[in-house]
Amino acid sequence: ILEAVRSALESTPPELAADIIDRGIVLAGGGALLRGVDILLREETGLPVTVAEDPLSAVVMGTGKVLDELDLLGKLAV
Repeated sequence: ILEAVRSALESTPPELAADIIDRGIVLAGGGALLRGVDILLREETGLPVTVAEDPLSAVVMGTGKVLDELDLLGKLAV
């Protein structure tokens, strides 16, 4: 998980990186339930890290929002 986060941060465009620095990382999904993963990521990245209130449902809700905006997603995809 740590290497995936590092890789994602390294490839993040500067305008989005500024938002991540300001707002931090929100963990969702099953990996967010691993004990101490938020602390490890916070220590290794120096960024604020929080776990979503309901990590498993957050994935489903996010997917639903993307599906509602497929046209927009197509415009944003590279």
